[in-house]
Amino acid sequence: MAQRRMFSNRITNSAKFLKMPLSSQALYFHLGLHADDDGVVEAFTIMRQVGAVEDDLRILAAKEFVVVLNKDLVTYITDWNENNRIRADRKVDSIYKNMLLKILPEAEVINPKPRADTGKPTGRPLDNKWTAQVRLGKDRLGKDSKTYSPAKAEPHLPYKEIIDYLNEKAETSYRATTKKTQTLIKARFKEKFSLDDFKRVIDNKVAEWKNTDMAKYLRPETLFGTKFESYLNQKASKGKQRYNHFEGENDPSVYDNLPF
Repeated sequence: MAQRRMFSNRITNSAKFLKMPLSSQALYFHLGLHADDDGVVEAFTIMRQVGAVEDDLRILAAKEFVVVLNKDLVTYITDWNENNRIRADRKVDSIYKNMLLKILPEAEVINPKPRADTGKPTGRPLDNKWTAQVRLGKDRLGKDSKTYSPAKAEPHLPYKEIIDYLNEKAETSYRATTKKTQTLIKARFKEKFSLDDFKRVIDNKVAEWKNTDMAKYLRPETLFGTKFESYLNQKASKGKQRYNHFEGENDPSVYDNLPF
């Protein structure tokens, strides 16, 4: 088990997160601290340790911060890859990996690779083992120093913010972790479209298609595909927009499909 875990402010500072009871918020942090490298944790054990109750977990599941995989409360943290970026050569597969992919085939799971420093099977180094470090002397600082510069990390894209906006406006329940959805969003950002452009496309098509036979096309593969620019530039519908913000938030029926 890793000794360090991280949490994204995009998740924990969101209104959706902060509107939950403090006990549910605290449970989310404890689950994240004890999750394995695939974001899976035995929630029942953690709840016993910290004095949480099942209602705290039910709220996390209803808000889609976690997915409960079975009646033993084995739980997957849905924004795991948003919170933690684990190197493939340090990643250890979850013992629940097969069950996770069977229940959530769209889960973004990192495949482990051989260690970069030893070439041996994947795994974290022992406490008394360290990866060799390259020291740069003054004579090496210059154009040669570029050889040792770390690769630039791929910029973070607002997958979750875009899909949350679509789900709110179109009353859908798409996941931001789906590979196809992320591929489409990434392609549009490479074409220099912005977050506001995505929201404008969603607004335009929701105003035009919602409550019509075309409502079934209010989905990522249609909205964010090759017709994205034409959807962006069409004139907005003058029809009255409907807002269902936080609709059903206090409705106990949101718990009906949970496995516990």
